[in-house]
Amino acid sequence: MRYIDTEQITKRVKEAVVRANVELDDNMISALKDALNREESEIGREVIHELIKNAEIARREGIPMCQDTGIATIFVRIGQEVSITGGNLYDALEEGVRQGYNEGYLRKSVCHPLTRENTKDNTPPIIHTDIVSGDVLTIWIMPKGGGAENVSRLYMLNPTESWGVIKEKIIETIKEAGGKACPPLIIGVGIGGNFETAPLLAKKSLLRSVGSKNSDPDLADMEMELLKEINKLGIGPQGLGGRITALAVHINMMPCHIASLPVAINIQCNANRSIKIDL
Repeated sequence: MRYIDTEQITKRVKEAVVRANVELDDNMISALKDALNREESEIGREVIHELIKNAEIARREGIPMCQDTGIATIFVRIGQEVSITGGNLYDALEEGVRQGYNEGYLRKSVCHPLTRENTKDNTPPIIHTDIVSGDVLTIWIMPKGGGAENVSRLYMLNPTESWGVIKEKIIETIKEAGGKACPPLIIGVGIGGNFETAPLLAKKSLLRSVGSKNSDPDLADMEMELLKEINKLGIGPQGLGGRITALAVHINMMPCHIASLPVAINIQCNANRSIKIDL
């Protein structure tokens, strides 16, 4: 049995929520630089150049790359041979978010859904947990902004629908979103499962390195097909026109009920923020 103290978890989460908002990872910077070389629109190139410059300033000055510092979405992968000591795991995660947003002077965006009263510390976070074998504890921190989340979609399609219809729904979602989600985008797609798991599949796909090849050859082909079609829409960087509307499409898929075909699209903006913590 491996023992991990909650104080260590809180400390690492506190550091991660700040870093995620301040430091755009090198993989994402590389994707933007590649997009700059491929963008043909003058204004589109100017937008991408400013996004790269903005990320560089944020990292250098230690300030958020976007004023929307997101709702903290946390994915936990914990082994059955791990014992959390000193308190409750979820409490430790929440305390890390609280300390990070307060001490890092990050905008608090979490509020009561009806009264809109702010919780004043950006808690509670959204936490998803997978229990696995072994003694691992891996935590992914993803501050998810409101703009891209608001234009994400879930479709409960008829089970007889084809890949063509699924593709049509995904492209329709991106077309309707236009510039609201702050392109260039990373598009997460979840196919299968049920009503609640399809969106989770889509969101989890956003944890992949931008543009990394899907391990499933069929899904890899579907991702490339979608990316080409989406980049023909002409929405472009920040919705101002151009060929680079999306940097990548990532698909996760799992079996579903014979009577169902859930398809979820979770959109991520150009401030693609996530940090992986291994404890």
